[in-house]
Amino acid sequence: MNFTLTSLTRLCLAALPLATLATPAAAGPVGYGAGTTGGGSKAAVNVATLAAAQAAIDAYSGSGGLVLNYTGTFNYASITDVCAQWKKPAQTLQIKDKSDITIKGANGSSANFGIRIVSDSKNIIVQNMTIGLLQGGESADAISIEGDSSGTPNKVWIDHNTIFSSLTHCAGAGDASWDGAMDNKKGATNITYSYNYIHDHQKVSLNGYSDSDTANDAMRATYHHNRFENVQARLPLQRRGRTHIYNNYFNNVNTSGINVRMGGLSLIESNYFENVKNPVTSRDSSAIGYWDLRNNFVGSGITWDSPGSPGANATTWATTKAFGATGYSYSVTPAAQVKAKALATAGAGKNLAE
Repeated sequence: MNFTLTSLTRLCLAALPLATLATPAAAGPVGYGAGTTGGGSKAAVNVATLAAAQAAIDAYSGSGGLVLNYTGTFNYASITDVCAQWKKPAQTLQIKDKSDITIKGANGSSANFGIRIVSDSKNIIVQNMTIGLLQGGESADAISIEGDSSGTPNKVWIDHNTIFSSLTHCAGAGDASWDGAMDNKKGATNITYSYNYIHDHQKVSLNGYSDSDTANDAMRATYHHNRFENVQARLPLQRRGRTHIYNNYFNNVNTSGINVRMGGLSLIESNYFENVKNPVTSRDSSAIGYWDLRNNFVGSGITWDSPGSPGANATTWATTKAFGATGYSYSVTPAAQVKAKALATAGAGKNLAE
């Protein structure tokens, strides 16, 4: 059932102290990324620059555990022309064919480089990073998880990060002034995205490289307790595969929200939507996708436009295909409380509060 908050519930929710919503961090990820441990209890290696982080990864044997504590900072105010960024070369920290790695930002740290997890890389955690205003346009995802001919990433946890760019559409850049905030494609699977804060960004999350990315049939991804605010689209854009999207906060989405395509199936459960255009839709591919809608809060400012043909909108908030069991245990926050919880806990610098 999808519902609207009553006046009494609004008053009770407003009176609830935010501190009561923040509890100690769980031992590990919930969802399809469950079991991801990263570098485990290995002593952290402090790195303050992209070069130092890459050198540490390159020197690592590839298994057994590596923990990087990123302490660097970047002054985003030094970028006085955001439209100069897409013309510059991308800066990316790459993890390729290496496993058991944690990259964790120290509170107060910030970065102007992306993180790419590629090929046969498994058991990876990226946590508490602030990443913004990347240079490189379409070559610069903030976080990219991608398979290739040598293998596919498996067991990845992207947690409590803050990612942003700008809603400015730069002349000459087409739709690539900025690329994805959190993308997975080409067979990458068993991924959990939790407690991330993505704001002022155009293309948030891509699942599936193209309509013909059949490797994405195996994709399994969970999105929970994320905050998506002042964004354009792809929350996510899902081609094929299966996603579980629960307890996320969506606000000020100006093109489309969850866009399920090419036979993909999404369980969309106990989320909070307000001021969203096309919050659940299927559009812009040669085949539609499907959704199982459960107990979402639908607030004010919801609008729709035509999805084209073939296409579909969830205007009546009805399920189009049953998802069945997720195959894992999880606890659901009541949808009416999701906004307050997201504001209190999502993003970097929240001490991994849940």
